[in-house]
Amino acid sequence: MISLNNNYLLLEPKPFQMKIINLPLTIPNILSLFRLFSFPFIGILIYEGLESWFVFFICAHFVTDILDGWIARRFNQMTEIGATLDSMADTGTYILAIAGVVAFKPTDFEPYYLSLFTYLGGVLLVDVLPYFKFGKFNSYHTYSAKIGAYLKGIFFVLLFTIGFMPWFYYGVIILGFLTLLEGIAITILLKEPKADVKGLFWILNEKRGL
Repeated sequence: MISLNNNYLLLEPKPFQMKIINLPLTIPNILSLFRLFSFPFIGILIYEGLESWFVFFICAHFVTDILDGWIARRFNQMTEIGATLDSMADTGTYILAIAGVVAFKPTDFEPYYLSLFTYLGGVLLVDVLPYFKFGKFNSYHTYSAKIGAYLKGIFFVLLFTIGFMPWFYYGVIILGFLTLLEGIAITILLKEPKADVKGLFWILNEKRGL
């Protein structure tokens, strides 16, 4: 059940639960919701073979991802639920982007399917591990993940404008796997759920009391 009350979006995930999540309708959260609600539409674009529109909307996802993080930090609108929404939108965007490149650039990516789908499986694993440990999905937003997101965006744009560059792909995928390993290590080390973690280095320093 979804309702609007005093500029808050009230989400009741399951009818038999009394718990209601208050989601402030801030600009960052609205941008994350835009990305989430546009997933089916982008899926249709892929199915219909509308490559140009697909590229446009995925690029819009990358831009809004940058904007919602900057606005949240700049105007102190960072919330735990907002970080979770952003992470869910990020994961969905990666899934759609991979589906798109497989659909529109199969010849380029066929030799790299193993690394590509292994990475996608790792993304899903890193997202759900905190849920099994803490009951909440991953919303770490480490520095390595942010850098990786920027590089993925650049790679995606270049792929559909200039063409496939194997060396760039290897750089992006290697950093991606390192980021996944960092996320797994952070989940193992944390004793309670935590959003917007800088990285494993800072978690280790906290444990040492530095």
